[in-house]
Order: sequence, then C-alpha cells, then structure tokens
Amino acid sequence: MLSFPEFSVLSSCAVEPGRTQRSIAEATELSVGLVNATVRSLRTGWLLDDAGALTPAGMRALEPHRVRNAVILAAGMSTRFAPVSYDTPKGLLTVRGEVLIERQIRQLRAAGIDDVTVVVGHMKEKFFYLGDEFGVSIVVNPDYAERNNTSSIMCAADRIDSTFICSCDNYFVQNPFEPYAWRAYYAATYHEGPTQEYCLRTKTKHRRIVDVTVGGEDSWIMMGHAYWDPEFSASYLRFLRAEYDHAATASKLWEDLYAERICALRMDMRPFAPGMVWEFDSIEELSAFDPTFVEDVDCPVFDNICEVLNCAKGDIRRIEPIKEGLTNLSFRFEVGEDAYVYRHPGPGSNELINRASEAFSQGVASQLGLDTTYLHEDPAEGWKVSRFLEGCATLDYDDRDQVAAALGLLRRLHDHPVDSGFDFDVYAATLETIELIDHQRRVMFRDFTQMTRMAEELAALARAHGARRCLCHNDSYAPNFLVHPGGIDLIDWEYSGMSDYASDLGTFICCSQYTVEQAREVLQVYFGRPLEPVEEFHCLAYCCLSSYYWFIWALYKEVCGDPVGSYLYLWYRHAKGFGEEARQRAAELGLTAPDVRPTA
Repeated sequence: MLSFPEFSVLSSCAVEPGRTQRSIAEATELSVGLVNATVRSLRTGWLLDDAGALTPAGMRALEPHRVRNAVILAAGMSTRFAPVSYDTPKGLLTVRGEVLIERQIRQLRAAGIDDVTVVVGHMKEKFFYLGDEFGVSIVVNPDYAERNNTSSIMCAADRIDSTFICSCDNYFVQNPFEPYAWRAYYAATYHEGPTQEYCLRTKTKHRRIVDVTVGGEDSWIMMGHAYWDPEFSASYLRFLRAEYDHAATASKLWEDLYAERICALRMDMRPFAPGMVWEFDSIEELSAFDPTFVEDVDCPVFDNICEVLNCAKGDIRRIEPIKEGLTNLSFRFEVGEDAYVYRHPGPGSNELINRASEAFSQGVASQLGLDTTYLHEDPAEGWKVSRFLEGCATLDYDDRDQVAAALGLLRRLHDHPVDSGFDFDVYAATLETIELIDHQRRVMFRDFTQMTRMAEELAALARAHGARRCLCHNDSYAPNFLVHPGGIDLIDWEYSGMSDYASDLGTFICCSQYTVEQAREVLQVYFGRPLEPVEEFHCLAYCCLSSYYWFIWALYKEVCGDPVGSYLYLWYRHAKGFGEEARQRAAELGLTAPDVRPTA
C-alpha cells in the first residue's frame, strides 16, 4: 500500500510525467525535501523511472486510487434562483459563455473521467440532450419533488464506488478533478465572516473532517464536489439504505446524513483557494461574477417585467422568492426605489384557472379599491406584476377587527352590480378536478364516494334555497388578505368568477380552524345581523362544498408533484364536519330539492 507522499508523487507524475521535484512539491503541498526522498524511494522500488515517468509497477500500485466515475446531481428545483429557474434549470445556465453542467462534464473528461452519470428530476427533459451530445448516462429521480438529494444518491447507488459526487450548478475556475484520489474528501473554501453554509472542523495533517455545523463564521465551508472512495461509498450507502424510509430522511441532504455519522464515515477536507469554486446562491451573485449574465439570459419573466415597467433587465435587482401561496410561484424584486411582486403560474394551475376571468376580476378589484397592488396581468399566460406592500401581515383569523375588515371587502364585492360573463361553480369545479385526478390514475381515498354524494346533495339543496349570484373571489383565505398600515387588500383573483356569494364565505371559513359555532359568529359579522335559518343552512353547506373542493384540489396538486401540506387534512376534516352540520340543518328545516339524491 502506498504512503501518502508516495501516492502524491506518483499521481502527480502520472498526470504530467517528467515534472521537476519543485513542480511536484508545489502541486502536492509536500516539502521539496520530502519529495526528493520520496522520488528516490520510488525509483529504488522501480515504481518511477529516471525520467520521472511511472513504470508498469508504478501504474499497478496507483490503480487502487483511480477515480472510476462521476455522478452529477441535477434533479433539484433551485428555487432560490427564481425567476430564471422557472424556465431553465440552474445547471443549464450559461456562465461566461459555457453551460454550467457542460463545462463540468468537459472538466471531468479532461481529467480522464469518461463514465459520467447525470441524475435528473425537475425539468428532466431539458437535460436529455446530454446523453447524445456528451455520452453521459441519464438517471431519472422520480422523487425529487418530495425528497432532498439523498433520493438522487439512491437512484445512482449502484454506480457509486470511487466516484466524484458533483452538483450540476458549480463553476470551477480551474479544473479541480484528477484521475486519482488518495481518500474520500469534500472540497472546501475558506469563508471570512458569518455564513449559513456547512462549516468544517478538521484534525490531523490530512485534515480529517471531525465536525460539520450549519452556519458559523471565519471557517472552512463545504463548497464544490466530493470524492467517495470504496470504503466511504460502501459505509455511506449502507447507512442510507437503513434510514431511507424514515420520515426524517426525506428532507435531508446527503451531507446531513454524513454529518450525523461522521465518526463512522472517514472523509478529509480538500482545500481550494478563494475564488476557485463558485456556487451562485442568487442572481445578483452570479451577475457579479458574469456581468453579462442578466442581459444574455433567455428569461421570459425578465422580458415581461421590462415591458410592464419600461425598464432594462439590468434595472431588476434584489430578487427574493416568496414562499407564500399554494398555486403559484412568486418573487419580490426592485426597480429603482420601488418594490414589486411577480406572480408566475405554478405547476398544473393553468388547467384549473380561467385567466381571462381573473384579469376581468382584477380590473374590478382595482376599481373598487379591494386590491391596490394590481398593475398588469397577461390574460393568456397568467403572469402578473403587482406593487409590493411594505409592512404586510397575513390576516389573523382570531383578530376580530381584521376579520371584520376582510368580510367587509367581500361584502363590497358581492354588492357590486357587475357580471363578468365567467362562471365559477365550486361543485362543478370539484367534479372537473376529480376528472383530472382520475386521468392521472390517482387512487381514490376510502370515503370518496360517500363524501362526493354528500357534496352532490348539499349543492342541489343550496341551489334551491338561499342562492344569490354575484362576482366572487373564490379563494378568500387568510394569505390572500394583506393587512398593512394603510388598511387591508384582497389579492390573487385566479379563481374569481360569477358564483354564489356563500362560496367566498365557505372558503374563508374552511381555511381556518373555526368550529361550527365560531363559523356562525363569523357569518353574523358578514351579514351584520343574525342569520335567517335558510341563510345559515346555505352558508354551512358552502363551508362543506368549499372544503371539499379545496381537498380535491390539494389531491390534484399532489399528483402534479406540488403537495400543499397540512391544509389537505384540514379541508378533509371541515368537509365532513360542516357537511354533517348542513345536512342536519336541512333536515330540521325540511328543505328539499328536485335533483337531490339522499346520502346514506
């Protein structure tokens, strides 16, 4: 087995035969004296000839350290790189004239690493050309939307052994790859000042990593690729397979699992000079590295903003993704002294939303002063530019004043005598969304038939008793009410259309934690008086219908790979609870409708 100095000298001479001993010392960080002694020893052992080239015995001795292949992780969604990542995966961006992942593949090939696998997920089809043009293997990660990059490691597990593990969006100023590696390592650069990156603490002259913490200051940080030797690969994959199905593992990066098992997983730190490895956490950071990036990038979102605000791409700055909202992708940005929000249609949303109806309603909302943020919407594509309101908070369902103000906006909308010509029937929309789920072969939940029949019954009864048609928002839940020092705004009119007034009340209530009794109190705030019995039934029925619609909608979003989280169960629970209450009220009042099929 080779010692570290022997490996360092042999691998250096394998890459560049005939190097001077000073050149070897500079490349390996060994002293000139140690290089001199090691060269003499290697020549004595017939591993290195007098010309500084490896002998056949030297090649055999070095072979166990050969890097066999590389796996490039390219499945992630790069949400921090909005809006460019809406249309182009981060790894396919062009930086200083080269596509990031293409540059990395070329660097691997230049180091003799011909076997390259790319694991793809988000916008996977955009990477497929790499198979033909670069001869790489493509592996599809079907779980990229629900799991972090440990899922990509699992997809490529049978290929990992003496392997470079790379991220598709790294930019290496100089080629960091080599055909041979001494032991498992992680590339690192030194960061001065505070950082939220993974910080490293090492021991021994080989810089063995003994601790990894997220966040720190004045520290070496993980930055770039890693090399997994056979021992590390086998041990890590054994741990991953044992823990993969644990719920906590889904959100973990592969580095998180490594940090938890650091005592059993030997890995050294490979230091790189400042400015050698780039990751680009934001468009601003990339633009500082490549000043032509923003002007050259093919990004329809930037073009849309420039058209609406009459600005240049270079004027768009301080882009920050906004995580609120269940349907769309949005980000905040600044032009000049003003802040704005760009709304980008989310996955599957255009199949659910009538954009022409939304644009009409936005105009009405702006006219009535219900939404003072609105600037422009494209009725065909669904993107929108709005003013950003500083100091905003989401409506608090437990704040009586805020609830009263929100319901006042809805009442003003419902009393406005206008017909958009676009209908939104929440029960009909439920049935349409069920068809979308069926089309994608979603397995129905256990009480699907029972709940659908209950919704059918209540929809018929509500149409026959207490119905009033008007322009409605139909997505009137807390995150769409912006509370700010100047008042309250109702935003995001995607589901708006002519509907029953109670559709808005049902949505408002079904997205809260209100009990039935609390819901009755809220309804009285809207009416400004106690409700008539039929009015109460009608509104409770819509609490059920709205809950069931949003529950089915949430199932569809999950089919599209965009889960909505805890709302799914909230809507399920409210659909059943308010549904039973409404059916009981209908029975007490003796309400009937000709097209009702009684529920068992």
